[in-house]
Amino acid sequence: MLHTDEIRKRAQAWLAPEFNGETRDEVREMLANDEKKLVDAFYKDLEFGTGGLRGIMGAGTNRMNIYTVGMATQGLSNYIIKQFGNKPVRVAIAHDCRNNSRLFAESVADIFSANGFEVFLFESLRPTPVLSFAIRHHKCQSGVVITASHNPPEYNGYKAYWDDGGQVVEPHDTAIIEEVRRIKSVSEIKFNGDKSRIRIIGKETDEAFLAEVLKMRINPEAIERSSDMGIVFTPIHGTGSPLVPQALELFGFRNVISVPEQEKPDGNFPTVKSPNPEEPGALKLAIEKAVAKGADLVMATDPDADRLGAACRNTKGEFILLNGNQTCVLLSHYIITQLKERGKLKGNEYIIKTIVTTDLMDVIAAANGVECFNVLTGFKFFADLIRQNEGVKKYIGGGEESYGFLSGEYVRDKDSVGSCALLAETAAWAGSRGKTLYELLIDIYVEYGLYKERLINIVRKGADGAGEIKAMMVSYRNNPPVSINNSRVIKINDYEELISADLITGKKTAIHLPKSDVLQFFLADGSKISVRPSGTEPKIKFYFSVNTKLESAAKYDETVELLDRRIEGIIAGMKLN
Repeated sequence: MLHTDEIRKRAQAWLAPEFNGETRDEVREMLANDEKKLVDAFYKDLEFGTGGLRGIMGAGTNRMNIYTVGMATQGLSNYIIKQFGNKPVRVAIAHDCRNNSRLFAESVADIFSANGFEVFLFESLRPTPVLSFAIRHHKCQSGVVITASHNPPEYNGYKAYWDDGGQVVEPHDTAIIEEVRRIKSVSEIKFNGDKSRIRIIGKETDEAFLAEVLKMRINPEAIERSSDMGIVFTPIHGTGSPLVPQALELFGFRNVISVPEQEKPDGNFPTVKSPNPEEPGALKLAIEKAVAKGADLVMATDPDADRLGAACRNTKGEFILLNGNQTCVLLSHYIITQLKERGKLKGNEYIIKTIVTTDLMDVIAAANGVECFNVLTGFKFFADLIRQNEGVKKYIGGGEESYGFLSGEYVRDKDSVGSCALLAETAAWAGSRGKTLYELLIDIYVEYGLYKERLINIVRKGADGAGEIKAMMVSYRNNPPVSINNSRVIKINDYEELISADLITGKKTAIHLPKSDVLQFFLADGSKISVRPSGTEPKIKFYFSVNTKLESAAKYDETVELLDRRIEGIIAGMKLN
């Protein structure tokens, strides 16, 4: 870490005339009165990683502001110019509801236009998947969305996309990082935009996007029979409204109920502790509304509307939250079985899941003659695989345990707009068979096996914490457990070495994925433990997956308890509690 004198010197450089008055005032205040804040704002540069930028907003080299955003955009511009030379370049830009998101988006537009690009800037906030769609729809070479997803209100972020509508992957991601690092001064940023090159887009792109979402509808007859099904939807102050309600209406649902307290876009997210649909508190108001209105389904989207949280009624009529794995299972099962029933599976269809997402998706796909690919965590890997298979195999759906799903190829990122509509259709189809969504899920477990997953995050902050996390991975890699919870480890997948080792036969096979610091332990009883450090937070993640046969719906609760005890045994065996 830099010495305090060096940090103050870095801060004083931000008092130069090329920085605006507001920035200079904030830096002066820190220099005079807030040493701790000054250190945090200037002790390093906000890193442009493979996922772009993400950080707390404010003045400083380690903050999200027009200057750090500008350096990222100028570096991206330089790379685009190297890739496409004198060819005309088009770029698309969208932003979420967060404070300063519009300012950052307009700054990005100015810089792109000053570099000679034709810019398609959304008139107002839009979901991330709509940005992915716009890149393809407007035949762009790149794009940017300003969002920090579900992070706290003080954060914002920047994600870069390529011409297929997916987030940048190798070799573009590392090459863009190098170009960004070459920008050493804000004087290199072309801030003076060419307004004649900036085109404001909105309704036409939305309508084209929704038309593609509507094509994902499989069973309009079932929807027609349940068109009055009560659905509560909340965007949690984000970008999900109005497009999610519009998609539901297009599909044929007529009883969509809003949560007025959370309808208005607000970067302060005043009604929730966290605008994260994975958190039960984020759905609290929506569930209360559903109880009051007698609704059957609750759905919520995160601030940039790429992830979906949902709740449905159990056999007692109480609302229970669906986790990301369960939503993926319901949607994948519905798509596969309905396409099969209608004779629309031609034999070249496939789905995608991440290596830490429930293996029940693999089982369902295999049982119905559909291929299932496993990729590393992150939808950029979904997009890359879809691009590789284009024209050869047909992607019909896929998702990840962290509440992301995409059906169809119309965008190349997770899409909660389409997923909300399709989950509502799944509930309507279940209703047409006299089942609730919850009962449908249990039926799937009875047919294919009951899979239970759990995630534990172990946080280790600071430099010491990073070292501790690294040491844990080294220990697991060099001294792997022989057995866990009295069950033998029979296979280890090492995604850093890209080797899958069968410990029964001694055979080693190559893993054909990009390298990643992930380890997986497979046990003789069918359990799987995945371990990976977070790429964005000071934590190490442990994913537990266990499964067993479910003899009947009546035995669901007791079988879940059995699997919970197995997970607890694994956690204890690994000394994580």
